[in-house]
Order: sequence, then structure tokens, then C-alpha cells
Amino acid sequence: MTSGSPGRLVRSLAALVLLATAVAPALAGLADPASLDSLGLLPGRAVPPPGSAAQSARLHGLGAAPTVDIRRTGDPANRITLVLLGDGYTEAQQGLFQQQADQTWRAVMAIEPFHSYQGFFNIRRVDLVSDTSGIAESDTRGQRPGTPLGMHFWCDGTARLLCADESATARYAGTGGGPQYLIALANSTEYGGAGGTGVTTLAGGSLDAGRIIQHEIGHTVGELGDEYDSAPGDTDYPNLSDRGADAMRHDHTKWWRWLGAESPDGGGVVDAYRSVNGTYRPTSDSVMRTLGGSYNLPSREAIIEQIYRRVSPLDGADPVPGQLSGHPRLTVHPLELTGGRHLEVEWRVDGHTVSSPAPDHTWFEPAVLGLQPGQRSTVTATVRDTTDWVRDEAFRARHMTRTATWVLTG
Repeated sequence: MTSGSPGRLVRSLAALVLLATAVAPALAGLADPASLDSLGLLPGRAVPPPGSAAQSARLHGLGAAPTVDIRRTGDPANRITLVLLGDGYTEAQQGLFQQQADQTWRAVMAIEPFHSYQGFFNIRRVDLVSDTSGIAESDTRGQRPGTPLGMHFWCDGTARLLCADESATARYAGTGGGPQYLIALANSTEYGGAGGTGVTTLAGGSLDAGRIIQHEIGHTVGELGDEYDSAPGDTDYPNLSDRGADAMRHDHTKWWRWLGAESPDGGGVVDAYRSVNGTYRPTSDSVMRTLGGSYNLPSREAIIEQIYRRVSPLDGADPVPGQLSGHPRLTVHPLELTGGRHLEVEWRVDGHTVSSPAPDHTWFEPAVLGLQPGQRSTVTATVRDTTDWVRDEAFRARHMTRTATWVLTG
């Protein structure tokens, strides 16, 4: 398994501190999949009890379960795959799991920057059948039903923290042939979940499941920290700091590039807002502070950067870059963005910029060069993500830009 976050664990306790009165109604209709049709989308740490992994293997075999590719945008080797698994869903409840799994990934892709970058993700579902309906709820503390993933509340002594057996979850998910994040849904209507390294968890039947997963996936993909007042005072995250705006600006640390920018999350201008726990956050409010909000600009940048650490902006080129004879059409295959954004493609011949006749600039005809026999010319196509949601230009050059080069002989 490729872990969604190689850093240390983020344990989200959002269920304990985010009040229902603060929840925005934007995804209140999530139980109805049709409520997201306008988006254009296609139809904690796990601490298992001793011996639980072995018990799972005895009860449920070697980890085999039917899998379904419910959304495939490209080769898994150059995509991030969200793998959705269920725990506590019997054979008769597989329809319920499939519905909740569909609602979960749709909720993730409804929020920016995931919405614009949904073409960078594949979605796979593992139809895992449990002998037992439901999981260990918060009122059954200490009990462990014999479910394949051993999901239970009261993880780390916290009622709303939902955990799974990570080794069992990884075994059922499989390797997938590329980077992937695992999301384990519990057959529960309680309010809870967890995000960070390993397995992201969610109570699939919770009325707030859509809003919770948007918060938790920020931990998992963006390696973001909790911005609410009662969170631990740990600032080892891109959206938390122990220093104010002047110090960040002076030392070029944390979100210094964003200071003064108007954030789209409704949290005002990006600055350094002090929480009760002593840490600073970029805006007065965001989805990492209040369910139903949006990611602030530094958090969006962090998520996009983590995506590009795993995915190249270029799927490939035809013909294969290198030395060529003749005048074949040269084509590049940039990944697709959603919502009017596009990756930029720039063509150059011997270092000079040239225009492409293609509306999307993805191909070039070398015949227009009129190369004579024995004459050579170097053609390059550079694919670059120019999004204004990233201000770290060194990162853009290293991870968000790729160049294909052909040396043509007449």
C-alpha cells in the first residue's frame, strides 16, 4: 500500500468540537446523490486489539473481495486512486454500502481544489461482506465485533474517534498499481471519523458524513492540521504556525506568500489568526475549523502540492520523445482539469516559441518546418500547471512542469 501521508498521524477530533449550528447547509442534501449532479461528476490511527489481524485472516480469508472501478480517468500509475471499503455491511446491505461509498467520493470531489483536480483521481470500491451488521458503537466501548476491518469508536479513548485495522484494510485494498488513499466506511449512523496517515475513516450513515469526509481528507491528502481552538497546539502542518504574520514574512516561512490575499473560504484576508490553543491559522475560518466551509488558500496549495508529488501533469507523448526522422505529428497528453482550468502547453523549435494549430495546443506538425535532408531541429513541448492556487514557483518548476523533447532529422 502507498500511504496517503508519509508524515506523522493527524487525528481529527472534529466530531467533538464542531457544533451543528456552525455547519453550512451546502451539502445537507448529500443523502440524495442527485443533489450533486450539477457538479458534472460521473455516475486516526488504527490500534487493533492484540490478534485482531490474525482473527480477520481466519474469518475472512486472505483479503480477497470483489472490486469495482467506479470512476477511471487514466492509468493508475499516474493517478491517485481513492479506494473505498466498508465494514459492518452484510450481504443484504451491500446496496447501502455502495450508495454511501458513492456519496463519499462525490463529497470529496465537490470541494476545491479536489473539484478542479478530479481528473487526477481514480475511484475504486471494494465490496467487502461482513458476517455482522454494524460495528462497535460508542455505547459498546471495549467490544469488537468480528468484522473484516475491526472498525470501532473509542479509539485512543475518544468516543468520536473511529479506527480500523490498518493491516486488514491494506490487505483488502490491494496495491492497485499506483498511489492510493484508503477510505474505510463504517456501517454506523454515529458522528465521527478520522484522517491522516494510513486509513481515513468515516461513519457512512452519519447525516454529516459528506462534511466530515471533506475535513478528514484534508488531513490525509494535504497533511493539514486542525484549526479549531481545542486542537493540540502542534504546528508541524502547512496551515498552522507558532509565529505571527510579521515573523513569517520576515523569515519566508509557512504561508508568507499568501499574507494579505483574499481567501475564497469566506475567512477574510490571509493573515495569522490566533487560536485559543496558542497556534496561528491562515484565516478566521475554514473547513479545517468548521464543517461545511472551504479550504483556505494555503491549504489549497498544500493539497495541490501533495497531489503533484504523486502525479505527473503529463501522461505521455506520441511518438516517444527522442530522435526521429521524417515529419510525424507530435502530440502530448496533459492531464485534464475541470471547470474551465487547463494545463498550459508551450511548443518551442530550437528554443523559439511556436504556435500550435490545435485548439488545446496538444499537437504540432513538424512538416511546417520544411527540414531539408540532413537538417536537424529540436522540438520541445512543455506542459505546465499555471494555477494561481500555487505561489511556490520552485515547486511549480520541479513538480508541476514536464517537457517532452524530440530531435528531428529531415
